[in-house]
Amino acid sequence: MHTPPLAIHRTPLVAVYGTLKRGLRNHHWLEGADFVGADILTSATLYDLGPYPAAKPQASKGIEVEVFEVSARLLAGLDRLEDYRVRTPKHGDFERVIRATAFGPAWLYLYNHDVAGCPVIRQGGWRPR
Repeated sequence: MHTPPLAIHRTPLVAVYGTLKRGLRNHHWLEGADFVGADILTSATLYDLGPYPAAKPQASKGIEVEVFEVSARLLAGLDRLEDYRVRTPKHGDFERVIRATAFGPAWLYLYNHDVAGCPVIRQGGWRPR
């Protein structure tokens, strides 16, 4: 009798760059998530929208992110917070895409709207005002 190999389920990783980071106002959305570590991503550029930043898929000198291991329930909550629409990702405020991190592939929320006129952050991190 052949026993199929067990599927290894990996809890998703999420890379956050704004108000979800530790010590900031929306970090409570990650309650129960495991902090994996900090990293620098060169595959995205941040824009300061005032109350929060927005990432766009543009090369940068390196933006600061924090990587967390999350459950499916936490990821669904983040999707609601970021107005990510699974069936129509381009119609919400953010689209969720995979980006390489030092800890493995992680979800990153990219902003769907225009950022013309917003201050750009091509290196470092966003800081609340």
